[in-house]
Amino acid sequence: MQIQELKLLNFRNYERIHISFKNHFNIIYGKNGSGKTNLVEAIYVLALSRSFKQTNDKTLIKNGSDITKVEGIIKNVYQNTYKVIITPEGKKVKIDNNKITKISDYISKINIVLFSPNDLKMIKDTPSIRRKYLNIAISQLNVTYLKELNQYNKLLKTRNVYLKRMYLNGNSLESYLDILTEKLIDVGISIYESRKKYLELVNLFLKNIYRSITNSGNLEVRYISDYDKKSKEELKRLYHKNLSKDMSFGKTNVGIHHDDIEFSLDSYLLKEYGSEGQQKNAVISWKFSEIEIMKQEKKVIPILILDDLFSELDMEKIENIFKLIDKDTQTFITTTEISKVESLLNNCDYKKIYVENGTLKEV
Repeated sequence: MQIQELKLLNFRNYERIHISFKNHFNIIYGKNGSGKTNLVEAIYVLALSRSFKQTNDKTLIKNGSDITKVEGIIKNVYQNTYKVIITPEGKKVKIDNNKITKISDYISKINIVLFSPNDLKMIKDTPSIRRKYLNIAISQLNVTYLKELNQYNKLLKTRNVYLKRMYLNGNSLESYLDILTEKLIDVGISIYESRKKYLELVNLFLKNIYRSITNSGNLEVRYISDYDKKSKEELKRLYHKNLSKDMSFGKTNVGIHHDDIEFSLDSYLLKEYGSEGQQKNAVISWKFSEIEIMKQEKKVIPILILDDLFSELDMEKIENIFKLIDKDTQTFITTTEISKVESLLNNCDYKKIYVENGTLKEV
């Protein structure tokens, strides 16, 4: 899978650009703050209709403008044109100029894997952040998963509202709550199974990839869920057991919305005991596991983005990472250190793109 051309209108600090890319390496370089990350962010937005930063869609619109457009030609088996249009009123997505009504029907068409310095949050931050990364990864493989996730969140919201009503109004029907709970469990079990299967696949690749980068260590992830090893009937009893607590708090205290992932290296929790370098290598290993899973499960090689990798790791680790990149993987690398990147790309087909104050120069 490759992005052949990209057009931007009023995206971040770019007013209007149109650029083509090589099928293997594309090196985006320039000073800090020039717009390197903004360019790869646009590619990510084209794929998933949202930024990889924790930001509102409206912030993607260039100051002084009222619309931003990201358009790209993607070649996989066929060649298609994709477009994301964002205005203060909302967002639209199109494929070959046909409007796609549901975002969930758009996501998974363009497969992408990104590493950025912010991805350390996957280990350091809260369970909700880790679930977000997991959801994005699975959604690129399975369209049904994203729809189930949306359905689960709607059911959860409805159940929480009804719990508050029951607490305030003692004559509310518990039978209606039972119906909501059973529906929540059914969708939750399906999401749990998808997550469980995905993390089993991650563990198939994670250890060997981590060792390829660091030459040592046994890395694995563990899935933590209220649904683990429980039948539907056991889950019903668990929800019933928590009913008084749920009513008091006005929210559902059991479910896959509390799921978490633990990274362990040689049986030690990376979040608690891992060094910064070990955590970075673990996240990168996860990202390359994503690539292998897409190859295996979807028979597609995703687009790879390595944002500011050279400021994050030493050259030995970076050299080992480059050995993992398949010759058929279209890769985008942002850097301030062009000479270091070029030293690793001997006999490779690559394109250099110099960025300065929102303008691009192909070198």
